Amino acid sequence: MPSTRGAPRPAKHLGAAFAWLFALFSVAVAVWMVLNSLKSTKAVFSDPWGVPTHPRWDNYSRAWHASDFGVATLNTVMVVCGTAVATIALAAPAAYALSRLLNRWSGGLTVFFALGLGIPAQVMILPLYVMMNRLYLVDSLTGLWILYVATSMPFTVFFLTGFFGSLPKELEEAAAIDGASPNRTFWQIMLPLARSGVVTALILNIIQHWGETLFALIFLQSEHKATLSIALLGFLQRMQYNGADWGGLFAGVCTVVLPLLVCYVWLGRRIIEGMTLGSLK
Repeated sequence: MPSTRGAPRPAKHLGAAFAWLFALFSVAVAVWMVLNSLKSTKAVFSDPWGVPTHPRWDNYSRAWHASDFGVATLNTVMVVCGTAVATIALAAPAAYALSRLLNRWSGGLTVFFALGLGIPAQVMILPLYVMMNRLYLVDSLTGLWILYVATSMPFTVFFLTGFFGSLPKELEEAAAIDGASPNRTFWQIMLPLARSGVVTALILNIIQHWGETLFALIFLQSEHKATLSIALLGFLQRMQYNGADWGGLFAGVCTVVLPLLVCYVWLGRRIIEGMTLGSLK
């Protein structure tokens, strides 16, 4: 009988083709967005798929100043980076403890964090607003930072628990024999070994919150506290009164999206390696 060991698998090839088509579509959308950000409003509608003959770089300057993107960028960087760092600082010890506790509580606590992944943000808006208003944290970047950290914890703890669980326990036993305390063992031995997972979780948190709109729209009310997504929404609203400026709008979208794309392209391999490393160990 002929061997079928080397026969192609249609499902595998179909999946690869779909992945490449999706990647090409995403790249085409990004290129189309950048091209239209360099056109006038008339050119956007008359030749939406063409290359701009006279690039309008002033679209970026106009969008930047009209929506106060400078302040919004600073607010976004502070909140998002602060969220990523604080989430890792809280989630890493919790995930390590859950991965090493072998009692009846550890499994329940892990499931408790996992359940947080299935709660829609829309369900939490009203009770969160009432609670935050009583604590005077509405219209506050600190309040938004607290919300981001709280909503990031379930995924980050669940993700890092698998990472720490894959590390060999013999290292802890050797450290204990040498007289190292559990706290020192975690910070000096186990955490550096889980560096790939920690960096991956850090990057995923930044990507998740960079363009977040729902919480920022509900809990921020002052223009000088707006994040990039809210500043872009404000630019779109001003177009209704000041006339269409689609070239400036595309420039604003590029201002919000392109840094995230550059970050993902630059660190995409590290993200994939971190996620697969944690699942295969």
